[in-house]
Amino acid sequence: MAVTVVRDVEAGPEASTSGVADEKPSWFTPKRLLVMFCIINMLNYVDRGVIASNGVNGSRGSCSGGTCSSGSGIQGDFNLSNFEDGVLSSAFMVGLLVASPIFASLAKIHNPFRLIGVGLLVWTIATAGCGCAFDFWSITVCRMLVGVGEASFISLAAPFIDDNAPAAQKTAWLAMFYMCIPTGIALGYVYGGLVGGHLHWRAAFWGESILMLPFVILGFVIKPLELKGFTHNKKTKEYGQMLSPELQDETNNNGIKQGVPAVVEGLAEKSSLSSFGKKVMIEIHHFGVDMKELLQEKVYVFNVAGYIFYNAVIGAYSYWGPKAGQDIYHMASADLMFGGITIVCGIVGTLAGGFILDKMDSTISNAFKKI
Repeated sequence: MAVTVVRDVEAGPEASTSGVADEKPSWFTPKRLLVMFCIINMLNYVDRGVIASNGVNGSRGSCSGGTCSSGSGIQGDFNLSNFEDGVLSSAFMVGLLVASPIFASLAKIHNPFRLIGVGLLVWTIATAGCGCAFDFWSITVCRMLVGVGEASFISLAAPFIDDNAPAAQKTAWLAMFYMCIPTGIALGYVYGGLVGGHLHWRAAFWGESILMLPFVILGFVIKPLELKGFTHNKKTKEYGQMLSPELQDETNNNGIKQGVPAVVEGLAEKSSLSSFGKKVMIEIHHFGVDMKELLQEKVYVFNVAGYIFYNAVIGAYSYWGPKAGQDIYHMASADLMFGGITIVCGIVGTLAGGFILDKMDSTISNAFKKI
């Protein structure tokens, strides 16, 4: 989601850095930020591995020769078909796809660091809800809310890292952050298999919530950081104060930007909507402008198209792989084997890619050559 902002003129050139020097929280160092975001990212993807692990996902009950087994895990407890079981693996995408552009847009008028805290709170409640689910629909709704919670972090964390990483190591730092994706999924396989096998599949979700809770608290109690170009003082919290360049102008007495095209402004002024409704109408227009600009970026569109196919394949393997290993090939330790392979390949591939690109010079053409 492309976000175009206007710096607060009164803030001066210092406003262009992520947290002005004398306003940075006492806890803040770039390395601490990286470590914190890496752990949070890993926990997000541990959840993906947990829902796919045999100890949590389980298997459906079956009957053979007059003898019936009750099954195990989520699939066994709720008697899910393979289609319903597959829905659970992708339900989070509904929340993620809907909420990501919303959080990215809200970052214009609210502090992004606080938005991450809000998202992590939703994630923590949703994962705890998965552990309390009583049927297919209740756990599906909770999985969607997991995606909503993840959206704020996924859409805003990488810009924070890019802001604060040393100039010569930006790609390597981002590689460390994204390395947590395969590592988290792999740990989720192992964690889900062990906890689900020895305790209960519900305990695996409750454990995730407990592990994320300290970061939720940090997101609300520590002094927040700012992204480059973002200032969230009293002025910039007003709607219409932060617009894309083609819409910049003075604000009228109603707080509506005069630079908004006449059609949009006229509809907003003449409509019977409340003041809040008019603001929402204008924000929807801003969102459309951002999306139009984003879709004109050919490199971005090309990468997203490739990433869609990549995730389709990886998603199928990561979710159904452990189940196939256990049910078809009778692998007693399918979770451990898939987890181990994913950790090794994910760490080596992701880190190597980042470090090599830094050495080659982090340009788009070099990135495509490496791919």
